[in-house]
Order: sequence, then structure tokens, then C-alpha cells
Amino acid sequence: MLVPILIAVYIIIALVMVISLLLNGVRPSKTLAWLLAIFTIPVAGALLYILFGRNRRKSKMFSLKNQFGSLIEPENATCHPNLSGNKQRITSLIHKTSNCPITCHNDLDLLKDGKNTFESIFQALEEAKEHIHLQYYIFEDGLLADKLLEVFERKIGENVTIRLLYDGIGSYSLSKKYLKKLKKMGVETAQFLPFKFGRFLSALNYRNHRKIIIIDNKIGFTGGINISDKYLKGDPALGKWHDTHLKIEGEAVDFLNRTFVTDWYLASGKKVDVSTFHMYRPLKEGTSLQIVPSGPDDDFDVMEQVYFSIINSSEKYLYIVNPYIIPNHAILQALVTAALSGVDVRILMSSSTDIKLVDWCVRAYFESYLKAGIKIYLYAEGFLHSKVMLCDDEIASIGTANLDNRSLQQNYEAQVFVYDASLCKHMKTDFLKDCEKSTLLSDYKKYKERPWGKKLIEGFAKLLSPLL
Repeated sequence: MLVPILIAVYIIIALVMVISLLLNGVRPSKTLAWLLAIFTIPVAGALLYILFGRNRRKSKMFSLKNQFGSLIEPENATCHPNLSGNKQRITSLIHKTSNCPITCHNDLDLLKDGKNTFESIFQALEEAKEHIHLQYYIFEDGLLADKLLEVFERKIGENVTIRLLYDGIGSYSLSKKYLKKLKKMGVETAQFLPFKFGRFLSALNYRNHRKIIIIDNKIGFTGGINISDKYLKGDPALGKWHDTHLKIEGEAVDFLNRTFVTDWYLASGKKVDVSTFHMYRPLKEGTSLQIVPSGPDDDFDVMEQVYFSIINSSEKYLYIVNPYIIPNHAILQALVTAALSGVDVRILMSSSTDIKLVDWCVRAYFESYLKAGIKIYLYAEGFLHSKVMLCDDEIASIGTANLDNRSLQQNYEAQVFVYDASLCKHMKTDFLKDCEKSTLLSDYKKYKERPWGKKLIEGFAKLLSPLL
């Protein structure tokens, strides 16, 4: 008697979930994937949906950001870089969806890998006079964290305000001992959507994946590098950890800072007096760029729209470096269409990744790429963690966003889109050098003959890709 009752209850719960999927406007592919999980994996499928599947784009959980966002209006910081017609539309798209115009008065340094990046960061931190804002997905105990403690202590003594925002899941290993040291010396800290039972179901699937440092609203850093010693020591399994970061001085830093203080308010409930911040403008025009913050509380899928538009605008080449390329239908069609149209589309990624299931999902799309003529390069000299997209010597994208549903729809991300031919050409040269050190996959027929066991695993992983 009990079993039929439990089955009936589960069917009712499943039907409620189906109604929720339909009402919340989830895409058909994702709806079908969740239906498959709910009805073929009893209990576990429903639990997974509760944790990862519900659409909270209009949830009250994010209302704090909406209230605070209206308090910070962008200053008059616009210009008109030399872009071809179809790419001008991308700048307008970014401005309308993220409220971040193009800024031209910027000095930009491209930073590769941990050593160069942290040398630049620590040098800039020593220059702080007013405030230091840090925001990281992963902030781990170790040599880097200890060195930051030393800098913080000196700067607190110089009356510099320091605020540290870290993600509740990505920085879950950050010790209480370290946090106590921060608090004792006067560093303000906040945890973004902490890993607590009361908020477990509502917060687990929405992470703050940004990596940002702002110093006096004048110098800013962002990109793919977290506070982790693996960027200096490497990884026992994957080898040297490669990544790309940016140092920005100029107008654009104001928009990075507004992103931080908005997230700070969302996490801590504390408002930062932004009236004390002044936009820094170098005397001469420099590098043109736009800061693009995106998250699950946006009105549109901002990052997906921008990536999609860049891919469609490509005419000569489109080069991508990204460890987690699990494209949804729109991104996949854009990549395939570009390649079939004669665009030189190349994807550079590591030969192995840090998460096996994700690796299978990534490889599940290789056949589609190769069939369309997209070249795949597998890099074996360490792990490539960079999130870079280069297009036609006109646009370079550097930041935190992967090409998967998690980054495009669920995580809080920060990407910089740079409109500078010299930077694009420099990064293209680096890209091609890395390709020379990588294994090329370009033979569709040969790849299609790989063992059926691999095909089966990849096929199963592909079913789960809309959920990742």
C-alpha cells in the first residue's frame, strides 16, 4: 500500500516540476533534459532539478541588486573606436544590456600566467591610498593569501579601506583562522551566497565566478586567475596552470568598481558611498574597451548574446581559448555556420581537464566541429584556463566566462571586450604559437572512427550538457 502512495506522490511532485519548467520559459532542450532526469532517475532526478534546474532570473533573492543598481549611474564615458559596421552593433548591444559604454581613456597591460600577474597585482596594491576591493571565486589559503595578509596589514595602517568578497562555494576551503586574521586587522569581508542549509537550495546553483581587484578606482585587474598557489606551483595532475589576466588603468575601472560594490551590497547588505569615487582619465586616449558583467539576474542572457554576436560577425578568423566549451544550440550553430562560411575557426584547449565529466561533455561536440571544418588544438604543456576569444584583428575578449550554460546563464561573470588591433594581433601571434605546440584534430573521418566505447560515454555526457 505504501509503495503506490509514494509513487503517486512522486508523480504529483514531478508534474509540479514540469509545470514550473513550462511557466519559467526554460529552453526546450533543457526542458527535455530535465524531464528525462525527473522521470528516469526517481527521487535523484527531482532533487537535482530542485538544486540546479529552477529558473530564478526573477527571484526575490536577487532584488537587492536591482534596488542598488539604480543608485549607480554610469558617468559620461563614451567614444567611437574604429570598428567595421557589423561589429559596431556589438558595442551597442553591450551598452544596452549591461549599461556599460565604450571607454577609450585606458592603459591596458596583458598579463599571462600567475607569476607576471601577481607581480603586477602586488606592485599595484602597494600604491593604494584610499581603498582596495577584491572579489574572487576561489580564494585559498597558501603563500599568495599569506602575502596578501602582509600587504593588507600595512595598508590598513595607512588608513586604506579594504573589502574582500569571496564566493561561498568556490572559496569553501578558506580557513576560519585566515578569516579571523582579516577581521582582526580591520579588513571587511563578505561571503557571496554562503553554503548554508537554509539557503542551500536557493543558492547552490548561482555562483559568483568573477575575479576583480580595484585600487582607488584607478587601477583594476580582472581575468581568469584566482588566488590559488597552483598558479605559481602548478598542479600535480595537470602541470603548469596557464591563464590570462588584464591590468586596466583609466575610465573602465569605474565600471569594474561599480560591479564590485553592487555585488558587495548583494552579499553583505552594506552600501558603499560611491560618491567618493572619481573616474580616472589618462590625458591621452588609449585602449578602447567595454566591461561586461553578467549574471542570472540580468533581463537577458547578456554573455551568450555577446559571444553569439561576435561569432556571427567574424569574417576572417575566430580563435577561441577556453577550457570548458559546452555550447548550447545557438552557440554551436553560430560556430558551425561561421566555419562553413569560410571563416578560419580554431579552438585551443587542454588535452585534459580538471573535471572528467566536463571533459567528456566537451569532447562530445568535437565531431560537429570537425565536420564543419573547425580546427581543434589540444595543448599538452599544462592546463589552459584562459577564457579568450579573438575576432578579425578587431575584438579581443578576456575574462571569466566559459562557453557553457553555467557561465552564460547561471554564474556571475565579468568579461572585457577590447577593441584594439595591436592587442588582437599580439594575442593572435601567441595563440598561433600555442597551436604549434599542440596536437591538431582536423580529420573528421579519422576522428569518427574512434572506439565505440568513447562514443557511448560522450553520447551520455552530451545528454547532460544542457544541465551543466
